[in-house]
Amino acid sequence: MGDGTTIEITGLTKRFGAVTAVADLTFTVEPGRVTGFLGPNGAGKTTTLRTLLGLERPTAGTATFGGTRYRDLKRPLETVGAALDAAFHPGRTARNHLRVTATAAGIRSSRVDEVLEQVGMSEFATRRVGGFSLGMRQRMALATTLLGDPRVLVLDEPINGLDPEGIRWIRGFLQSLARDGRTVLVSSHLLSEVQQSVDDVVIISRGRLVRSGPLSSLELDASPRTVVDSPDRARLAAALDQAGLEYTEGRGGFIVAEPDPGIVGHAAFVGGVELSSLHRLKSGLEESFLALVGEGEGAA
Repeated sequence: MGDGTTIEITGLTKRFGAVTAVADLTFTVEPGRVTGFLGPNGAGKTTTLRTLLGLERPTAGTATFGGTRYRDLKRPLETVGAALDAAFHPGRTARNHLRVTATAAGIRSSRVDEVLEQVGMSEFATRRVGGFSLGMRQRMALATTLLGDPRVLVLDEPINGLDPEGIRWIRGFLQSLARDGRTVLVSSHLLSEVQQSVDDVVIISRGRLVRSGPLSSLELDASPRTVVDSPDRARLAAALDQAGLEYTEGRGGFIVAEPDPGIVGHAAFVGGVELSSLHRLKSGLEESFLALVGEGEGAA
C-alpha cells in the first residue's frame, strides 16, 4: 500500500447500462507535481473523478489514495480537497459558506479566514456569493477545498471560463501547491488551458488511456502533418481517399497524416480539386494532444 498522497487508478472500469464511460484505466498521480487530466468533453474524466471521490461505484478496478478508498479515509477533507460542480447558497456570504462547511467537517473555524486570505478573497468575505463573478466563484471553490489543509487537490475544470488575469493567478496558485509537496490533479478538455502549469499529463479518449507521462513527452512524439483545404471539401475528401491518405477534418481544413505537402497537393491535382490552402502542420504540444484524442486542428 502506497502513501495517502499518491492517487492510484488501477484497472478502473465504469459502465452505465450499455455505455462504458471508463474502460480499464490505470495511472498514478504523484505528490509535488501538477498533473493535467486531459481529454475531450465526454472522454470519461468526470466519471473517473467521481469514482475516485466515492460518488460512483466502479464496475471494476480501484480508484484510491495510496490504496485507501475515499469513503475509508478517517478525515477525508484533511486528506483530499476536491472541487467538482461546486455549489454555493447565493444568499450566504463567502465567510458563512466556509464556516458551514468547516463546522460540518469538524475543522477549526479560524481556518476560514486563513483560506480566504490564501486565495485572495479576504476583502470579499462579507459579500454574498450570489453576486460573485465566475473567477471569484472559482476562488471560492478553491478556498473550500483547502479548508482541511489537504495534501491532495482534485480540481475539475478550474480554469474553464476565466479571464486572462484569473488564468494567470490560478496557474501560479496550482504551482505553489505542488511546490509545497501536495498532489494536484487538474482536469481540462483543453491542453492550451493548463500546459503552462502542469508537469505531467494523463490523456484519455473515449474512456481509455492514450498517454501518461511528462508534458514534454507529447512534443517528442509529434509527427509533422499537412493541412489542406478546398472550397469543395467533399471532392477533396474523395481525392484523399483515392490516394489512400489518412486524414481528419478540422476547422482549418483536413489534417492529413503525411508530412510532405507535395504528395497531398498531387492527390488533389489528380482529383481535379481546387485548393484554398496547403501547408505543413508544425509539430507541437497542442497538435500532439489533438492527434492523440482524434480531434481536428483547432477543435476543443
